[in-house]
Amino acid sequence: MNAPIQWGAATAWSRGPIVTSPAPDRNTIGVPAGTYATYRALAVATGDLSPNHRPDYQDTQPAVSIGPFPQWRDKAKIVTFDPWGHRTAQDFRVDIAAGRNLRPSIAITTGHLAIAEIAQAVQQGALRSDGKVLLENNEICVTKIAIEPVWYLPGIAARLKVDEGAMRQALVDHSGGMYPELMTRPDLKLFLPPIGGSSVYIFGDPALLGQSHARVTARVHDECNGSDVFGSDICTCRPYLIHGIEECIRGAQAGGLGIVVYNRKEGRALGEVMKLLVYNARKRANAGDVPAAYFQHTCAVAGVEDMRLQALFPDVLHWLGVRRIWKWVSMSNLKSAALLAAGITIDTQIEIPAERISINAQVEITAKIASGYFSGRL
Repeated sequence: MNAPIQWGAATAWSRGPIVTSPAPDRNTIGVPAGTYATYRALAVATGDLSPNHRPDYQDTQPAVSIGPFPQWRDKAKIVTFDPWGHRTAQDFRVDIAAGRNLRPSIAITTGHLAIAEIAQAVQQGALRSDGKVLLENNEICVTKIAIEPVWYLPGIAARLKVDEGAMRQALVDHSGGMYPELMTRPDLKLFLPPIGGSSVYIFGDPALLGQSHARVTARVHDECNGSDVFGSDICTCRPYLIHGIEECIRGAQAGGLGIVVYNRKEGRALGEVMKLLVYNARKRANAGDVPAAYFQHTCAVAGVEDMRLQALFPDVLHWLGVRRIWKWVSMSNLKSAALLAAGITIDTQIEIPAERISINAQVEITAKIASGYFSGRL
C-alpha cells in the first residue's frame, strides 16, 4: 500500500503521488476526470481505447510556470484540487517511467480569445489594442488553465463546518452508493468527485502571480450555458462575464494581472434541468415574474436557493498566489464574504453597468440586490 498522503507538504514528492483506481495501491477514491469516466469506460467497452493505455506526456508540460506559492503549504488553504496537479509528469517522472498510472489534474497552455463584444468595444473606443494583451485583430492573449477536482475530505469538511463522517455518508447516500469506499475506507482521504472542474484565464504576465505589488483584477464566474454560450437574456451572466473580461484586459494593459475563473456550477449548482423548470414556474406564476418571488420559485422546485458552496471557491486564487484583489468584478455578497473569510482582501468591488442589463434580466438583478448583492446604485 502507498504511504498516506501528506496534504499540505512543501513539495509534491514529500506529499506523495495521487494514485487512482484501478491501481491496487491507490490512495484515492474515484477516477481521473470523473465527469468523463463513463465515456472512457464505453470507449474501452467498444474497443476504441485500450484499458492498458498509458499517456505519453512528452511535451505536455505547462506552457508557463506557476508556483509554488506559500499557500500551497497550508493544508487548509487548498482542499478542492491538487496544487501540484500540473507537475505530475515532472515531479513523478520516475514513477511514470516505471509504469505507474499517474494522471495530471491540471493543464496549463497559452492561446488567443476572439470575442465579438471585445471587438465591438475596440470599435467604440472603450478598449484599445496594445499588441501585447489585446492584438490588432482584437484577439486577446491569455494563459489558459484547466483544473479537475481532487478533494481532501478532512479539509472539505472543516471548511464547510460539517462532520467528515456525516459528509462521507451523504456522498454515498446521494450518489446511489456509487462510492462505497467513502465509508469503508476512512484511511483514504482523497476523493475525485464526478463533477465539473474550473477553467482559469490569465490576462497579462503570469510571472506577476504571487507578487505583492501586482494589481489583480478578478472575476469568478459560475457557468450559465444558456447565457454564456447562447446569449439568453433572462439573466446577466454573459454581460457580466464580458464586463469582467474587459476589466481584466484594462488591468493587464495597465501593468497588472487579470484573472477570470470559470466554475462548472450550472444553475447555482442545481443543474440546467432544474434551472429551466424554475424558469417555467416563474413565467407561469399568477402574479407574474416578479423579484419578490424570484428565490421562492427556486426553493419550491429545488428545495434550496443555491448549492454552489462559495466557501470552497477561493482555493483557486490561493493556488495563484493571490492575497489581495485590486478590482473585484462581482456583485455577489456571498463570494465577497468567502474571499474575506479566506484572508483575501478586496480594494474595489465593481458592479455590472446598468446599461448592460437586459429588460428580461431586471427581475433577477433586482431580486439579487434586494437579497444582499452589492450595488453602488443603492
